[in-house]
Amino acid sequence: MRRKLALLLSTALLLTACGDGGGQSADSRSADATRKITVGVIPILDVAPIYLGVQKGFFSERKLEVKLELAQGGAAIVPAVLSGQFQFGFSNNTSLLLAQTRGLPLKIVAPGSSSTGTPGKDFAGVVVPDGSPIKSSTDLSGKSVAINTLNNISDTVVREAVRKAGGDPRSVKFVELPFPEMPAALANGRVDAAFVVEPFLTIARNQKGRDIASAYAEATPNLSVATYFTSDQLIKSDPELVKAFTEAMVKSQEYAATHPDETRQVLSTYTSIGAEIIPTLTLPAFPTQVNRESVQALADMAERDGLVTKPPQVSALFQ
Repeated sequence: MRRKLALLLSTALLLTACGDGGGQSADSRSADATRKITVGVIPILDVAPIYLGVQKGFFSERKLEVKLELAQGGAAIVPAVLSGQFQFGFSNNTSLLLAQTRGLPLKIVAPGSSSTGTPGKDFAGVVVPDGSPIKSSTDLSGKSVAINTLNNISDTVVREAVRKAGGDPRSVKFVELPFPEMPAALANGRVDAAFVVEPFLTIARNQKGRDIASAYAEATPNLSVATYFTSDQLIKSDPELVKAFTEAMVKSQEYAATHPDETRQVLSTYTSIGAEIIPTLTLPAFPTQVNRESVQALADMAERDGLVTKPPQVSALFQ
């Protein structure tokens, strides 16, 4: 994974040198013209607000025509933003911190998803099979835990939850598996536990799984899990475009947080989540501001667990 990340970051740096940032010069556009932008997103609950915001006209009010481009994860989104193929992207904050320590010119421009902050009532959790002796985060010491990506946000928050509960975070053994494969891995004993997000948390519960920890909520208060970002180049070349996107995104977040039924409805437009379980899913929190203290906590976790070779500069990730 580290080799793959290094290759991604090297490619992204090359793209930065070649890209034009995707902006237009002030002389080449009219003040009343609609601007076309592409935003790289992932087909998960966390990005429901931007889909809802497009539907409600929050972006068109600011003369932005948004194309939402689905990607499997940040490995595709980061270089696309740096090259100007996408003007904005969505990523978990640990990935952005890792990129920052390697000199990639990215900045957070809008809030995304956050933990609800309530253990047992969050959109992510550590699940074990029914009948497992594991009862809490402490019991994960020495156990195998499935996560979707090694050396990223999942293993650091699980370790932090174990650490805070008095267990041994270094003894946890992580196994990289796609979320859809985790319920079967639990059932056949391939792993002792799995850290999953919705809708897989609800799916696991429906298959007699039992969640024993809310790693996001337990790691640090009101954790800012993911955000929207852009390149330094676009911020410099087109600050008005960035400002318009940020304003529309904040309004979208606020609307999603106060209209949960509509937020659930929009999930069916870009995910394959079954209609029968959508009403039962726990939604992430959709704040209107990024909790910078929690991003610093993620930076501290990354440093403590050896994900970075030098301390991330959290302030450098913000405008």
